Amino acid sequence: MLARTCILFLYLFFGSLYSFPGAASFLNVTLPHQHPDPGSVAQEVKRKVAASTLKRRQLISTPEASTNPESHCLTGNPIDDCWRCDPNWSANRQRLADCGIGFGRGAMGGKGGRFYVVNDSSDHDTVSPTPGTLRHAVIQDEPLWIIFQSSMVIRLKHELIVNSYKTIDGRGANVQITGNGCITLQYVSNIIIHNVHIYNCVPSGNTNIRSSPTHVGFRSKSDGDGISIFGSRNVWIDHCALSHCTDGLIDAIMGSTAITISNNYFSHHDEVMLLGHEDKYLPDSGMQVTIAFNRFGEGLVQRMPRCRRGYIHVVNNDFYEWKMYAIGGSASPTINSEGNRYTAPADPSAKEVTKREDTDEGEWAGWNWRTEGDIMINGAFFVPSGAGQGATTASVQYARASSVDPKSAELIDQLTLNSGVLGGPRDNGFSSASSYRGGGDSNTNDLYGMIFGSWATRQRTWYSYITLAFSSATLFVIFIMDMNAQNWW
Repeated sequence: MLARTCILFLYLFFGSLYSFPGAASFLNVTLPHQHPDPGSVAQEVKRKVAASTLKRRQLISTPEASTNPESHCLTGNPIDDCWRCDPNWSANRQRLADCGIGFGRGAMGGKGGRFYVVNDSSDHDTVSPTPGTLRHAVIQDEPLWIIFQSSMVIRLKHELIVNSYKTIDGRGANVQITGNGCITLQYVSNIIIHNVHIYNCVPSGNTNIRSSPTHVGFRSKSDGDGISIFGSRNVWIDHCALSHCTDGLIDAIMGSTAITISNNYFSHHDEVMLLGHEDKYLPDSGMQVTIAFNRFGEGLVQRMPRCRRGYIHVVNNDFYEWKMYAIGGSASPTINSEGNRYTAPADPSAKEVTKREDTDEGEWAGWNWRTEGDIMINGAFFVPSGAGQGATTASVQYARASSVDPKSAELIDQLTLNSGVLGGPRDNGFSSASSYRGGGDSNTNDLYGMIFGSWATRQRTWYSYITLAFSSATLFVIFIMDMNAQNWW
């Protein structure tokens, strides 16, 4: 009885500790794959942008520029300039894996693996998928570089659960993924999703779905995200077009880290991107995400992104006329905004780029939100906060967002010139769903299993402290009674 009481006491104590504002510093929760110096990763992104833009300027200034094919394909975007100027890129597709930047630059996808050609757009069976379908490809255990035989619309029957070491490469075809559940990355690593349209994703589930050749699990109802990243790492989402989903276009939660979201075109949606499970989920303090060269376009409302904890580098993106705000957050995330263009809507009440969620200024004044080299248009303004002074030892790795020598936003048109899907409509203008769909946080009822659900975000309130005091006192009394019963005195 004594041992059980001690275990229960520790469980309640640490569970209740999540309610305290200083809990993250007290526990110093980190993730095993987070970068020890996120500021250096941000600096490396800027160095790569500077090198690419300098190369382009030097090339176009030469007399031979008009006859040099490379002078017409270079944009200054270091990802695109890494592979797009190769006229034989289709014969060397896996070179793409060497072109990543930012926190997700280590995502290898299916590099080194064989090519899997999807030649069947159907999705009839989630337990025994047909060979040649996308579902059959993504569940395999081996590294695969997945390409498409032709243009196709893949209407998912239920969520598509992707196994580790996979690249979904839509280059050379018009690949559209839509329907029930859409793409789920759960407890996986090394994923690249490149050059596909994702739209009209709706909740589905309460069924069995195969996630590997040897495992079938029951899935409760999904949220309807475009791409759901859950407890995963080394993820790179590049040159996709996302719109019109029921929940988020991209959500990353439950200790996901080492993520880059680049060159995408987001449009026609309410709650665009959620980074972080809930305010009290401390492992998300190790979440590190790079958001670069994206176009946040027409018909977006909010959450570009909405962050809880972690370090988020927002660099060289184009934000266009949000309806509420662009970047929001809670639970003291580090926001490092550099070289972006923020074009505010006409609404005079929605000019602010930033929003601190459910927090008074006395608390958020110490959060590290930095803006450097950003261009503000049509009355847009960014409210910075914090500078890292007085940071505790446990939080020193997030004490300062590196904002030295930022890349100017003057070249934002050039850097985002090809954002979205290449080789066809860059956005999802063909989608027929109504605007401003999407809402709700992508939380879960089963944090460690195969089941997704939906939790309401729990806010920090006064009764959290009473709960801790009451549970501690109760367990202490039981502990004393146990010792008395066993004559320990």
